[in-house]
Amino acid sequence: MIIPDYISPIVGYRVWRWKATGLQSLNGVPWLPGRPLVAGCGPPAGGTIVGRADAVHGADELPHSDCTCGVYAAKNLEHLRQIGYAQRGIHGEVYLWGTVVEHKLGWRAQFAYPKNLFLPPDAIPFKLSEIDARLKTLIAFGADIFILGDHVSIRFWTNDSGFDAAGVDYLLKTRQEYYIHRQRERTLKKGDRVAVLGQGIAVVEHTDDQEALVVLGKKLALRIALKDIVLNQQYMRWECEANNARGNNALRKP
Repeated sequence: MIIPDYISPIVGYRVWRWKATGLQSLNGVPWLPGRPLVAGCGPPAGGTIVGRADAVHGADELPHSDCTCGVYAAKNLEHLRQIGYAQRGIHGEVYLWGTVVEHKLGWRAQFAYPKNLFLPPDAIPFKLSEIDARLKTLIAFGADIFILGDHVSIRFWTNDSGFDAAGVDYLLKTRQEYYIHRQRERTLKKGDRVAVLGQGIAVVEHTDDQEALVVLGKKLALRIALKDIVLNQQYMRWECEANNARGNNALRKP
């Protein structure tokens, strides 16, 4: 247990960046599994003064009541949302202990450690290998992990029993919906433009399950098998080779 047994911690709410290496504060300070984040006061690596320049106090006085040093946390999730921080990373509950300075809307603490973490679905990588590697950086904290669903938090991982079926099912469902949406985006439809390579841009007039009828210029009607029309990801456009288009005036190179 990270928190000493004789201490009853305060629970606050805060936000983190989730990098491939793990959790970071928004100012780039890393949070390490198994170790509380300890407040500091002074110029960090970036050179910005944390706290007032005239504040001089020792480590045992952090956070000082007359300074701005300390590990920050909001008092509740609604406040975190109101000030716009809930959308700036992954958020969660955090234990605060040691010296804790109370403010109207939150706290500054001497020590802090994650209690629960809440992940937006779009923060979770798509590839299974990436999901496994990234989640390990969070699981190492021993905190329960939730996925943020539609107005509800769904348990995804518990420190006692591992993955939760409800969270895994929700993640799979959102992935399926994403791919269906992407498939619709990739479906050729009337009005789309197709680059007939070496000949020009044609406009789709009609499609069925097998082919597309396109018009090149003003008069040249062409039929192209759907399998021969590909989406160029670099230029984000539909393309086909000229010799795959057929019509009244076949576009074939001599």
